[in-house]
Amino acid sequence: MQIKSIMGSEKSPHAFRGSARQGSSPQGHRGRRRGSLAESRASGLRSDVRLTLPSRPENVAVIRHVLGAFAEALRLPPDRVEDMRLAVTEACTNVVRHAYEGDELGTIDVVIRPRGDRLELIVADQGSGMGPSSDLSGPGLGLPMIAALADEVAIGPGPERGSRLAMAFRCRPRLGIA
Repeated sequence: MQIKSIMGSEKSPHAFRGSARQGSSPQGHRGRRRGSLAESRASGLRSDVRLTLPSRPENVAVIRHVLGAFAEALRLPPDRVEDMRLAVTEACTNVVRHAYEGDELGTIDVVIRPRGDRLELIVADQGSGMGPSSDLSGPGLGLPMIAALADEVAIGPGPERGSRLAMAFRCRPRLGIA
């Protein structure tokens, strides 16, 4: 497992916030090469899911469910999916609890991106950024837990302000058809 500090932006002219998009060939859906169902789901799905939701506790569950459904569509191993769901829950909970001051309501920005045999998860906010927490009621085990679950973790400033946490999970799809 590797942790590094990063800088950069996930914004691109092709970003669709709050939706999923699938790359298509010039021939469209019917022109795709036929292969096994697992192969087409694992390598043919070239979607990024981008969500921007209000930073509220109930939206952490929404993000967790979207990630779970997307990972299941990719036919990823269930135990690896649970690791991803726990890590994204911790990251999003950190945004809800620590990113915004007082009654300030900001957003949680999430990108779920398949990359070969890896799934990248990026959680960002536009809040006050990483720093010492004024909330001393908990032991602060969220980031160490994320680091233990993910194969790579990178923490840095957000594109404009706030924080950006990028996680990568190596995983291969299940080859059997259920």
